[in-house]
Amino acid sequence: MGRALKATIDCSALESNLKRVREIVLNSKILAMVKANGYGHGIVNVAKALKTADAFGVACIEEACELRRAGVSQRIVLMEGFFNCDEELPEIIRLNLEPVIHHAGHIEALKQETGHATLPIWIKINTGMHRLGFPVEEINDIWRGLSTIPFIKVEGFLTHFAKADEIEDPYTELQIDQFFQAVLHLPGAKSLANSAAILAWHTSHADWVRPGIMLYGVSPFTGRYGLEEGLQPVMTLRSELIAIQSLKKGQAVGYGGTYMCPSDTRIGVVAVGYGDGYPRLAPTGTPLLLNGKRVPLVGRVSMDMVTVDLSTQPDARVGDPIQLWGPGLPVEAVANAIGTTAYELLTGLSTRVPFEVIYQKDEKRPLTSEQESLY
Repeated sequence: MGRALKATIDCSALESNLKRVREIVLNSKILAMVKANGYGHGIVNVAKALKTADAFGVACIEEACELRRAGVSQRIVLMEGFFNCDEELPEIIRLNLEPVIHHAGHIEALKQETGHATLPIWIKINTGMHRLGFPVEEINDIWRGLSTIPFIKVEGFLTHFAKADEIEDPYTELQIDQFFQAVLHLPGAKSLANSAAILAWHTSHADWVRPGIMLYGVSPFTGRYGLEEGLQPVMTLRSELIAIQSLKKGQAVGYGGTYMCPSDTRIGVVAVGYGDGYPRLAPTGTPLLLNGKRVPLVGRVSMDMVTVDLSTQPDARVGDPIQLWGPGLPVEAVANAIGTTAYELLTGLSTRVPFEVIYQKDEKRPLTSEQESLY
């Protein structure tokens, strides 16, 4: 009942994408990134679908708590560490979480703690992202200092790439070299690779890889689609036509009258808007799929509705299905048209968008030739 807008999450696609990661990395363990509510897909839905992952990565303890409450037993790494040691450390230990230690304040706070059970931690190294992490030249001292704290167990070391999605840029190779030089004589697991590095920088795979966006069927590379990387789209965002207006040449559409019909035109109204997380700044020309064929958005996005040009769809009727992104219309293509990223579109849906979680392992259909031509 109610509005037709709905996000469908295909758990079999998540499984397929995790399998694709394993095919590439072979001997590496997988720390699956499920932060930001599973990249907008629902953190619990995602974690349960990715139950064969070796561990999960989250941004904060609140996300970890949600997973533990849902019965998720895998290892969980707090990628941003902790924010208040006194308040969070007992809960971190109780929930068996593994914080990333990335600045001196973390170390000083841990030194003040006593009487705790063993706490596994990861040490973040800044190899050139210049966001979180200790300088490479300090890592030996950092490791020694943390190793003297009785309840601390150093699980390993990690870093993050700044340009792994820019395949022709040698910066990633420099970061890889810096990382391995910094940890050359240090024990513990090593983790470098994000989605782009998993696909393009095989020397970075090491002991653990950290796939993020590729698990959700999205290519990390500009100008490429997940299907080209052997990935399946996980989220399909659908709505329908709720009205059709027949306008004359020169009549304006929507707020501000920013779009003027160049000829007599049928305009369709779709139930989705910025109140649902669809970007308000999506320009005229942004593609949507109507009955499996692309139609362009026209005029401004409003809170609850967008309008589309039906010139190529003379038989369109109220109630016809509209796809905002999904199979046949990659979220990457929509993001490119809007001038944003697939990350932002997927994580930006509002809480009023209902989710449907499906599992169709035995029902998955290949794309039709018409759909394939849209990629």
